[in-house]
Amino acid sequence: MVLFIVVVLAALLFEYINGFHDAANAIATVVSTKVLTPRQAIAMAAFFNLTGGLMGTAVASTIGKGIVDLKVVTMPAILCALLGAIVWNLITWLLGLPSSSSHALIGGLCGAALATAGGDFSVLKWQTGLLPKVIVPMITSPIAGFIFGALLMFLLIVLLRSYTPHFVHKLFGKLQLVSAAWMAHSHGTNDAQKTMGIIALALFTGTANGAFHHLPPMFHFLTTPEFKVPSWVVILCATTMAAGTAAGGWRIIRTLGHKMVKLQPVHGFAAETTAAVIIQVASSYGIPLSTTHVISTSIMGVGAVKRFSGVKWTLVERIVWTWVLTLPCTALIGYILARAAAAF
Repeated sequence: MVLFIVVVLAALLFEYINGFHDAANAIATVVSTKVLTPRQAIAMAAFFNLTGGLMGTAVASTIGKGIVDLKVVTMPAILCALLGAIVWNLITWLLGLPSSSSHALIGGLCGAALATAGGDFSVLKWQTGLLPKVIVPMITSPIAGFIFGALLMFLLIVLLRSYTPHFVHKLFGKLQLVSAAWMAHSHGTNDAQKTMGIIALALFTGTANGAFHHLPPMFHFLTTPEFKVPSWVVILCATTMAAGTAAGGWRIIRTLGHKMVKLQPVHGFAAETTAAVIIQVASSYGIPLSTTHVISTSIMGVGAVKRFSGVKWTLVERIVWTWVLTLPCTALIGYILARAAAAF
């Protein structure tokens, strides 16, 4: 039971870090275009991350039971997966690089499960989970973000060519409030659910291992003989992510909103709308998408249409390398931690 409590606390810590690590996903553009002040943007993002986190559990189910074989999952393995993801998130946050919290968690879970199974790769659900819902979207969603962001920006340029810059700036200063709120809501529908899936996995594992058998009747709500995401887990995780978002993530906000490309409200609207649509569609299909990848490449696509040379491609290269390394690095950390835990 003590280990279960530690796992839940680690999961909530990850969710909190995810909130301030990925706060930039929702508000970098609206801050950089000066449509909202940083404090206003963070307050808005926190609220809509909360509303998004309360919408459904399809992504949580994928994380909890669709990535690795439940039979090899132990409470120490879940804890090691979370610690691996937390370590990676903190490293990339300190460097100001927008890495994927989703892939960090998935990588940590895969590495810890492999260690628990003695290196048996068959415990990873390649065909039904990892390949269609993680690997393929990891490649296609950034490409989609770049292409559709560029297309929407080009369409807006064509439609607005006869209007004055002052009118366009004023109009999209208002419209960007809607797109930023939608982006924050979409982020919540996808990212908040990942920790829900981990806690639900811990509940299922604890029940299967008999960890809750001798608890007083008031704690019987913890017993979960079949994998499901209880309502209290949904509310707890959504609230924690909102609190983390409220803490802000200034290092990554500066990278996405200022360093990569200079944006105006119309560009922010195009990037946020593109990313929100892609993330919302993925969430409805239970795909644990990297919201970081999608908004980053949407900004790149919009910036490339604005002025190709205006995008700082050397910074983009650093970001892409971070994306590529996230899964293998967190899997390695999770594996090492799980082997170390087994040794003790």
